[in-house]
Amino acid sequence: MEARDFVRRMWVLMWTVFVDMIGFLIVLPLLPYYAERLGGTPFLVGALVSTFALAQLASAPLWGRLSDRYGRRPMILAGLLISAVSYVLFETASTVALLFISRFVQGAAGGTVGVVQAYVSDSVPSEDRAKALGWLTAATSAGVMLGPAIGSLAAAYGFIGPGYLAAILCVLNFLFGLWWLPESDRGKEARQTDTRPKGATREAMVDVLAHPRGSVGSMVWIYALGMMAFMAMNGVLALFLERRFGITEETIGWFFVYVGAASLVMRTLVLGRAVRRFGEIQVLRAGSLFMAIALATVPFARNVWEFSLAVLFMPIGTALLFPATTSQVSKRANPSQTGLILGVQQSFGGIARMIGPLWAGALFQSLGISSPFWVAAGLMVFVHVFSTTVGDADVPPAAKGDLDSAVLPTGET
Repeated sequence: MEARDFVRRMWVLMWTVFVDMIGFLIVLPLLPYYAERLGGTPFLVGALVSTFALAQLASAPLWGRLSDRYGRRPMILAGLLISAVSYVLFETASTVALLFISRFVQGAAGGTVGVVQAYVSDSVPSEDRAKALGWLTAATSAGVMLGPAIGSLAAAYGFIGPGYLAAILCVLNFLFGLWWLPESDRGKEARQTDTRPKGATREAMVDVLAHPRGSVGSMVWIYALGMMAFMAMNGVLALFLERRFGITEETIGWFFVYVGAASLVMRTLVLGRAVRRFGEIQVLRAGSLFMAIALATVPFARNVWEFSLAVLFMPIGTALLFPATTSQVSKRANPSQTGLILGVQQSFGGIARMIGPLWAGALFQSLGISSPFWVAAGLMVFVHVFSTTVGDADVPPAAKGDLDSAVLPTGET
């Protein structure tokens, strides 16, 4: 593939992800406030966040397998339409139960994250993959920056329901992708060459559990535990801001603008340079440390300004940790199984997204508003220490008793 071709594909994909994240973040910061108005407790708010992760966990391997067989593009477009349905359900929900249903549908659509990452792996040379994933997550960060502000404005002035607005954006995004988003080269080949045995997904997930220090398994665990700590904070953050600083649904969006701007700068201006200079392993180690610092210092904030300074370390950390880890996973995987392996990674991330908000909500409700941050900080310290025990890998290793050998096309382990 010519350089100009994959650059064009990346720009189209980045725009698609950017608009998708605007819709997603229009709704997400408002979720705790909607739930509280319908009688939800902090634990139920955490459970609502976890419901998304549960559906994502169940759907991610299926999306990955379907994309390996039928191509990446159809799965990405299908996810956009399902997201639109979920936002309409969110806006029309009159009970907490209906909120749960909307979150489950949204999570099913969110399982396509691994497909998007596989699209990048198909389209970008391995030496540029971490940078490309960084640019993709920069587009995500831009959506994170704008979406909450749009949602807060919609909530404050009522010109259109936030859920309806998010649904309209999803439909427009689907039409854009239908016209402009091409299929990846490997996605085209996959339609004729998918020979993976039916038990490959199960074998891959079992192998990650059995070999947590394996070539791919170690990266999946670093990703999943980091995601658990991150989502624990996200699950209670709006409630923390409301309790301590009086932040409301009309103003919380501007906080996300600040965090999204910091993440955007990190992913566009810092990540690529850091990877070239220090390598992906050193970068993800630094990311885990910055996340630990953020989580440990947030409870000490006495006002919004101190909180803003403490939480700044979180987008720095996530911008370094997650793209570098995902790039390592894709490099260590068997090339013909990239969609499956990234789907498995997202499944473990889905478990983390499900568990993190649950225990964070329970701790918030029973032990105080600072307790989830302390526990999450300890978890990130563990991730950092564990990351110092793994080495870099630029090419998939031969069979070493880990995930790479567990999902060979022959099905042999």
